[in-house]
Amino acid sequence: MLLIEIMKAVILGIVEGVTEWLPISSTGHMILVDQFIQLNMSEAFKEMFFVVIQLGAIISVVVLYWNKLVPVSFQKKLAVKKDTLVLWLKILTACIPAAIIGLLYDDQIDAQFYNYQTVAVTLILYGILFIVIESRNKNLRPRINNLSQITYKTAMLIGVFQVLALIPGTSRSGATILGAILIGTSRTVAAEFTFFLAIPIMFGASLIKILKFGFVFTNSEILILLTGMIVAYIVSILSIKFLVGYIQKHDFKVFGWYRIILGIILALYFLVKS
Repeated sequence: MLLIEIMKAVILGIVEGVTEWLPISSTGHMILVDQFIQLNMSEAFKEMFFVVIQLGAIISVVVLYWNKLVPVSFQKKLAVKKDTLVLWLKILTACIPAAIIGLLYDDQIDAQFYNYQTVAVTLILYGILFIVIESRNKNLRPRINNLSQITYKTAMLIGVFQVLALIPGTSRSGATILGAILIGTSRTVAAEFTFFLAIPIMFGASLIKILKFGFVFTNSEILILLTGMIVAYIVSILSIKFLVGYIQKHDFKVFGWYRIILGIILALYFLVKS
């Protein structure tokens, strides 16, 4: 029985590692996968698991971008350390809007919007937006081509777009990447800044879920949670490398079309099921 649950955690970790970074909505995929692969655990544990599993994905960002994110290094010059600290201040600035709204309305948002109807609509809506925005920007040159060119004002504006991701199915990476591109960043800068924004947001969300769940875990729960996190970490490494390489030569339209197709499939599946 435990082995079966571990295998489920492996599959869920793979889904998390792929969908957390590609702008295709990890929540939408988790809702769909949960229809076929349900953890045989308490509802409280599953609610916590689906959030805390993201820590594995977050650690992958820290590992991949260690030199850009960690200011404490004897090998770094003082000016480079200062730039790293400034980058973190901008990241934290961008996190303020979502942190405030999330803390105030997290339960209400889950109660009102955590359903397949919302997820299907947001998948399709933002899929269309990706296609429209990329078509509009086809011949435009981005004015922000480096992380250092992101101002505090720009960071805050990107953070406002991140608030949209509190609605399930939007995709946190999708909302912030779209917002950053609209503001004038290059695809690479938009993606990297989105990766970095995830670190404090997801650490905070995971801490809240663990506090709600409590720190009393059974051995089985610890094993299942660690399995999901480790798999999510490994797959996230591959997903981030793929996305960074892909967007250097391609736009985000393919993800837009994928979202539209998935949204239609999700809606039809639940309509037939009901």
